[in-house]
Amino acid sequence: MSSMINAAITGTGSSTPKRVLTNFDLEKIVDTSDEWITERSGIKERRIVENGIASSDLSLEASKQAMEEAKVTPEQIDMILVGTVTPDYLLPSTACILQDKLGAKNAGVMDIVAACSGFIYGLSTAQAFIQSQQCKTILVIGVEILSSVTDWTDRNTCVLFGDGAGAAIVQDTNDDRGILATFLSGDGSLANLLHIPIGGSKVPLTEDNIKERKHFIRMQGSEVFKSAVRSMGDATERILKLGGITSEQVDLLIPHQANIRIIEATARRVKIPMDRVFVNIQKYGNTSSASIPIALDEARKSGVIKPGSMVALVAFGGGFTWGSALVKF
Repeated sequence: MSSMINAAITGTGSSTPKRVLTNFDLEKIVDTSDEWITERSGIKERRIVENGIASSDLSLEASKQAMEEAKVTPEQIDMILVGTVTPDYLLPSTACILQDKLGAKNAGVMDIVAACSGFIYGLSTAQAFIQSQQCKTILVIGVEILSSVTDWTDRNTCVLFGDGAGAAIVQDTNDDRGILATFLSGDGSLANLLHIPIGGSKVPLTEDNIKERKHFIRMQGSEVFKSAVRSMGDATERILKLGGITSEQVDLLIPHQANIRIIEATARRVKIPMDRVFVNIQKYGNTSSASIPIALDEARKSGVIKPGSMVALVAFGGGFTWGSALVKF
């Protein structure tokens, strides 16, 4: 038994919309094909919310599942951390809305804007709050409704994105399990390669710039691809070094589900065979900050992750941001 306080994931949950949008559906919307999308991205379908469903709604369902597994009541939650770039509102935070829906009246609330790395940033923040003994129980969520910021006339981006939420309860423990290490980084000089050009304080929304469709995601795919492979490979290597383990000791790598070719290139670089890499991109597409917690929940519920499993999480997203976490279950 270790005397140091560790931060352990004690429950997970996920929520994805019922509506499925397949590649064949997209063939009717833009000039593309199932073959083209599958070959370049590995995506076969994605989930899209019905009108009126917000990030807090998907977060609520995922949170309830995680809380039920961890046997945590709303009153026990000390902090709610929501990673998202598609909040319910610009003001207030989605964490505030979720706190009210859950009745978690004792919780501090904070949104984290780190794009696809949002859940990793949340785990790292939760670990710090728990190890400094400021909190005992933290709810960490990654949630996106990317369909709300997708340009459905842009065939290069609209085929990639989907909606969903994943959640984890992180609690203090004296066991040797839990979040063993985290690594966070970024490069703001490359922000223009993956961004939403308008809608903030720099360029507020106007009738004219909305007509120009600048309030949707813009991405320079090949440049993002190169940065993602380099950064995710580096972040994985760093987390193994911080955790004092080799790639052979990793039972499962859960990378951000952005593109199957990025996933395969990252796995090759860090010498982890694909049979130890969790992939569900074919079902959900790129759900940004939700992709890792959805995959984590599926891997746990399907028995791929067992007690004692050593799991590496790694993500890369707009900003650019990237990060990794090493977790022992």
